[in-house]
Amino acid sequence: MELANPFIIHGYHSPHYFCDREEETKLLTNAFTNGNNVALISPRRLGKTRLIYHCMQQENIKENYYTFLVDIYATKNLQEFVYELGRAVVDVLKSRGRKAWETFVACLTSLRGSLSFDMNGKPEWTMSLGEIATPTVTLDEIFRYLESADRHCIVAIDEFQAIAAYPEKNVEALLRTRIQHCRNCNFIFAGSERHVMTEMFLSASRPFYQSTKMITIGPIDFERYADFAQQLFAEYGKKIEREAVAEIYNRYDGVTWYVQSVLNSLFSTTPTGGRCDVADVERAVEQAVMQQSFAYSSLLYQLPAKQKEVLMAICREGKARNISSKPFLQRHHLTASSVQAAVKALIEKDFLTSDLGTYSVYDKFFADWLLKQ
Repeated sequence: MELANPFIIHGYHSPHYFCDREEETKLLTNAFTNGNNVALISPRRLGKTRLIYHCMQQENIKENYYTFLVDIYATKNLQEFVYELGRAVVDVLKSRGRKAWETFVACLTSLRGSLSFDMNGKPEWTMSLGEIATPTVTLDEIFRYLESADRHCIVAIDEFQAIAAYPEKNVEALLRTRIQHCRNCNFIFAGSERHVMTEMFLSASRPFYQSTKMITIGPIDFERYADFAQQLFAEYGKKIEREAVAEIYNRYDGVTWYVQSVLNSLFSTTPTGGRCDVADVERAVEQAVMQQSFAYSSLLYQLPAKQKEVLMAICREGKARNISSKPFLQRHHLTASSVQAAVKALIEKDFLTSDLGTYSVYDKFFADWLLKQ
């Protein structure tokens, strides 16, 4: 089915609308089809979740494995983790036939009275969090299913670093023990906070130490991305100058979500038979940013004055280094103590991201908007 706009911003459609990642796809699929667990690390919005979907859509995987993707970014404790894991399993199995989901339901003895069924008799994960009274028991039941399933299972846990902040102190050890003994399942631990993920998997004092293959992904190669963009425009009878793709790619450091968003906007405003060039890029960026203007205004309004000052200072720098140094503080009329406290809060709120001592505004469209305030 041809899409109205081939530059997908959310979700995954098919390999035709997926750009490159051939080597990463081969690495990832080879790893888990050969019995390895994988820690997949990349900054947010670079496409790691879509890469996982893409791997799960490979013919060999679709035909021979049960695949589950669990997003735990918003979870705050073990109970919420178990809830999301159980829901992901039910959502996949209810379309895989009665035998598949009946096996799972039979394992959930602690929740059997809480599961509901739709008009076709398929299970629905409509229970409340509170019904998972003993998360470790329910977790054991889910792992019992994974071990007894009639196909090998692949479980991808997105934003895996979230478990490091759970109030329960033994979650890493608890999961590591269960995963270690689950021979019918392989796991992908995907994370966007490199320093946390690295500590979890490379520190000898942590339970997951040396338990996985480590794979990192960076931006898609520009030449591949440019070919991809021009090909999709051409399929719809439109044209885009290579220089326009380069302008977008360089402006957003090749971060997939932003490049796709601007290309999506350009495609929608280019008529059949039309051509877009570098001059059209700025208008497309303004359109994408203006759509979020109200939300950005609200976010900025909620920030305390000091945090706002530090956010604006880092935004003006683009990529800020040595933020406690005298030159940085003098340039932006700040003090070292105020910067330290504000940066910690801004990272916790996801306004800023840090990588090896370099700080930048997490949302690049937000940064564009801030620079015009």
